[in-house]
Amino acid sequence: MKVAGLGFKKDVTLASLREALAAAGGPEGLSAVATVSDKADAEVLKQLARECGVPIKAVPADALAGVSTPTQSKLVVEKFGTGSVAEAAALAAAGPRARLIATRVISQDCTATAAIAEGDGP
Repeated sequence: MKVAGLGFKKDVTLASLREALAAAGGPEGLSAVATVSDKADAEVLKQLARECGVPIKAVPADALAGVSTPTQSKLVVEKFGTGSVAEAAALAAAGPRARLIATRVISQDCTATAAIAEGDGP
């Protein structure tokens, strides 16, 4: 199972999400996209998931806390207790033995991040 984890700001555009996903490796072979639950209903994320033909996996914020990530954002650590929402969401959604195959990349406008993990599923 291959999952793209996405982190994004409220004003993110579909183009920024696409750009971040492409920079992380693209949508080919994805089983799902994942993000923190309070953003899983964002219309722009739903549009991206439809384009990719995959479901959205909502990861509770408390499931992200404590997930060790190779990249670190001070703001994200303070808010979520993990270094990267994109990396932590990808790892959590891909299963307990998941590993990152693409670390966090950031869109040029800094409104979207993406990372990709592979695992055996939940």
